[in-house]
Amino acid sequence: MKLHEMKATEGARRKRKRIGRGLGSGNGKTAGKGQKGQNSRSGGGVAIGFEGGQTPFFKRMPKRGFTNINRKEYAIVNIKDLNRFEDGAVVDFDALKAVGLLKKPLDGLKVLGNGKLEKKLTVRAKKFSETAKAAIEEAGGTVEVL
Repeated sequence: MKLHEMKATEGARRKRKRIGRGLGSGNGKTAGKGQKGQNSRSGGGVAIGFEGGQTPFFKRMPKRGFTNINRKEYAIVNIKDLNRFEDGAVVDFDALKAVGLLKKPLDGLKVLGNGKLEKKLTVRAKKFSETAKAAIEEAGGTVEVL
């Protein structure tokens, strides 16, 4: 069998229902919406979450906590992931993005101390954990806080 010989299984592809196209189409006049009522009108139907007048579920649920509008979210990377760079390399957000470790800068880069670093690197980030800072300096690298 070749690609151009393939066909969909019988009944797998159904023709679109063309409503409101005259009586001969089988869906003329009321266009399959029945007689009268909210759902037969243009723009008819109920809002998302509407439960017939009963208090909607999202309003019945309790509200808890609050969202801190000043919260900072950092793009994080562990020192074990920095071993893919060559000795003496400068590691910053752009370098990490280039190798596919990070996607979005968020509010800055934070380096965490999970794993072991075997390369001598210059790491530039907004924040470092104490263990990450110690591990980078122990490997002979330098830490630059932006």
